[in-house]
Amino acid sequence: MATKKEMEVVKGVDLKRYMGRWYEIASFPSRFQPKNGASTRATYTLNEDGTIHVLNETWSDGKRGFIEGSAYKADPTNDEAKLKVKFYVPPFLPIIPVVGDYWVLSLDDDYQYALIGQPSRKYLWILCRKTHMDDEIYNQLVEKAKGRGI
Repeated sequence: MATKKEMEVVKGVDLKRYMGRWYEIASFPSRFQPKNGASTRATYTLNEDGTIHVLNETWSDGKRGFIEGSAYKADPTNDEAKLKVKFYVPPFLPIIPVVGDYWVLSLDDDYQYALIGQPSRKYLWILCRKTHMDDEIYNQLVEKAKGRGI
């Protein structure tokens, strides 16, 4: 069986510009996300130490669910947009950390939409600064994901 080539990621992401609220337009969600979640969004805030505070929110059956965590560069000496995200499960009892990869696979010049994945290619998120994305941009991101074997 042939091994897949490692996915290319964006280089030189300006984390300050990346901060703020992002809306999930589409995803192959992780096992920790509710299957019937709606209006899912992530809010990123840069901490003084260079780490990122992560707030993921979704609404399921009319109720808000959320989890908070942190993100940090996988390799601070590299300019690739490969981050690690860490959440504690369950969130109300911060004992067991769950760490995952957050790779920025595509990002427009204006930081308005992004394609996020991870090395296993099992999870994918298409994010936008607005709650709706133009179909043409969405289709371009889907094709980029397919081109990376997702």
